[in-house]
This record gives sequence, structure tokens and C-alpha cells, in this order.
Amino acid sequence: MAEKSERLLNLYIMLLAQTRFVSKQDIRRAHYGEYADNPRGHEAFEKAFERDKDDLRELGVVIEVGSLDNYFDDELGYRISPDTSSLPEIRFGADEAAVLGIAARAWEQATLARATTEAMRKLAAQGVEIDTSRLDLVPPSLRAEEPAFDACWEATQKRRVITFDYRRPGEEAASRRLQPWGVVRSSGRWYVVGFDLDRQAERVFRLSRVQGKVTLTGKSAAYDVPAGTDVQAVAHNLVHRTPDIEATVLVRQRTGVALRRQSSSIEEDVAGPDDASGWDRVTVSGQARDLVGSVLALGPNAVLETPADLRSDVVSRLRGVAS
Repeated sequence: MAEKSERLLNLYIMLLAQTRFVSKQDIRRAHYGEYADNPRGHEAFEKAFERDKDDLRELGVVIEVGSLDNYFDDELGYRISPDTSSLPEIRFGADEAAVLGIAARAWEQATLARATTEAMRKLAAQGVEIDTSRLDLVPPSLRAEEPAFDACWEATQKRRVITFDYRRPGEEAASRRLQPWGVVRSSGRWYVVGFDLDRQAERVFRLSRVQGKVTLTGKSAAYDVPAGTDVQAVAHNLVHRTPDIEATVLVRQRTGVALRRQSSSIEEDVAGPDDASGWDRVTVSGQARDLVGSVLALGPNAVLETPADLRSDVVSRLRGVAS
């Protein structure tokens, strides 16, 4: 498969780079070396060349056929016109560019920082203007500090099997073999989701519990992710979750959009801290860790009222920052 892909790519590049039609004989010498000087290999070459042309056409490549000589049309040649292969110019509006900038900023402190930085540099080189002042509305929030993240991410892109030692709470570390389908974030933690080869079932593993090095084994494209798989849904179903907690939060008006979207009710225009006006009381449910993080992220624009233990956690963290 790898040899065929390389041959198709080389054939595509050769035909695309030509300003004139290329004869079959030249193509045969350049890319079908096993048939080049073997007279008996002519039929095999013809079949291989026809298959490769069909494969390129299925990919949307337009192969032009024309005469090698302006005066005689007894021998045909081949080429690919840049006009039929070039992608149309891509333009981004101000809002679209801002979204791209926010996505890059979100990964600023994570392993994908190199890729997002390079993407933004290419956009800038193409003259895409990004209003950096709008990016400050969304602080960086995606971190991938687990040592296992890079290897798991790479394996999902290449579809290679990984092996690693995994330790559950109260248990000894055990070796696992996984066909990773994706890496997802849930409840503030990173997980790798895939098919466990030893247990022959879907499994999810928290990256912070991976012990030592993650090793990629075998060839690329060694397996296929089942059609229609929703990796986020699989992780949600398999990860053990504690029951959601209901909390009430005072949120300053025109702030806290994320909390408001997941709220079950909103009491508008209530008295806030020190009986100040301009606040709404939002009732929201979620994991304790997520609720505390959402309130802290809003700074002076949110005050967690109940439950008392969650409020104490917020106060304790704020005092820690202050000290």
C-alpha cells in the first residue's frame, strides 16, 4: 500500500510539473522501473499504468491526453494541468479569522502549539488580518501536560497500536494494548479511547494514570475506526462519573455566557454582594471540579452561593491566590 501511494504521488508530481505531454515510454522509465527495459513487461506495465490512472481520476485528478507532435498524432502523451488541480483561493472574514485565532490561542500552552503557531503564520503570510484584541476575550484553556498525550495523539493520527502500563487506584500497573480511536477531554482530564486488544472491547484510559512511556507498535493504518463512532460519546459512557451537583451562582449581568447556557433556571436582576444591583442568580448542575473552575474563571463577575462545601472550595482557592 505504501509503495502504491508513493508511486501515485510521484506520477502525479511528474505529470503536474510538465509543460508538454509526456510519452508512455518516459513515464515507464521514470516510475515503473521493473518494466523499463523488459520487453516482456510491456503488458504488465500497461495494466499497472491504467490502474494508476484510474486511481488518480477517482481522487478527482484530471489527466489530459494529447499528441506528442503538433503534426503527427500517432503517439499520445499525458499531463496534468495546474488549472484543474489548484485549490481555489481561500478567504476568511474577520469573524472567521478571529475564531481561528481563538483556536490557536487555546492550544498556546499545549502540545499542538507548534502546529497552531505555524498555521497562524501561514495565514498571516496570506494577508489574513486577525484582530488580536478579540482574542483576549477567551483565555487559553486547553492544556495537555500528561507525558502520554503526545504519543497517544500521534497514534490516533497514524492509526497505530500502542502499548503502555496503566495503573488504576489501589491496583498494580498492568500492561495494555490499544487501538486508539481518539483523545478527548472530559471533566478537566484527558482520556484516550479505543479498542482494547486484550479484552476485545471498547475501553477508555485516563492519561494521568499511564505509567512510563507509551510505545507505538506495528504499521500505520493498521486498523479502521468503526464507522459512525462518536469518540466523545464513548468516553462519556465509559468514564466513571460522580453524580452532578446543583449549585447557585450569582453572575454579573452580561457575563458568564457559558454558565448561563447550561443553567436550569435564571433569576434576573437580584441583589448581589453587598446588596449591589446588576446581578442574576443562575442555577446550574455539573461536576464539582468543573463548577469551581467556571466560577474562578469569571473572577469578580461570579460568586458561588451554594452548596456550602463548594463555596468553601472557591474561597480557599482565592485565598491561596491572594497569599
